[in-house]
Amino acid sequence: MHFLMTAGGTREYIDPVRFISNASSGRMGYALVRAAQKAGHKVTLISASDLQPPVGVEFVGVDSAAQMFEAVKRFFAKCDCLIMAAAVADYTPVRPAKTKIKKTRREKTVRLKPTADILKWAGKHKRKNQIVVGFALEEKDIRANAEKKLKEKKLDMIIANTPDSIGSDKACIQIKTPDRKWLKPPQASKTTIAKKIISLLERV
Repeated sequence: MHFLMTAGGTREYIDPVRFISNASSGRMGYALVRAAQKAGHKVTLISASDLQPPVGVEFVGVDSAAQMFEAVKRFFAKCDCLIMAAAVADYTPVRPAKTKIKKTRREKTVRLKPTADILKWAGKHKRKNQIVVGFALEEKDIRANAEKKLKEKKLDMIIANTPDSIGSDKACIQIKTPDRKWLKPPQASKTTIAKKIISLLERV
């Protein structure tokens, strides 16, 4: 299989040196890349993480949600499976400053606009034999919110987790596909979880 994967947290610049981001480390995405490689699959990685790309992977570095969307659109048609493990920003500044904003005693207001929904686009444009996988980071009503995302974005698999997994070497996830009940593996390292996910996708 040819996997297209995204990882890391995007950066939405307010000015040339300041940005809005999140705490995603990219570790889950990179664990998935390594698991797919070890299973003999080809991987294209689109990453907004500062982690060093695994050897042998086709790598595309991006910063913003817009750049990630353009990269996904460029490689999507060639992949068999897209795994959106990246923490893509939901909002981006309407008008980023072209020069560094100087500090004053006055309050500053930053107007934000929604970013493009990459997963929704992929679910809408996927081929019949193409697989699209999304992640859902939820604090409450985990299964209900994740299953809603699975259906609305026409995904083939949703992987739900909680904020506890951010920046950690371990994670506790729950997995749902449209035609099967929820699967809840025991808490494990992200390496172990990645192997489980790739194994499941090989049988989808």
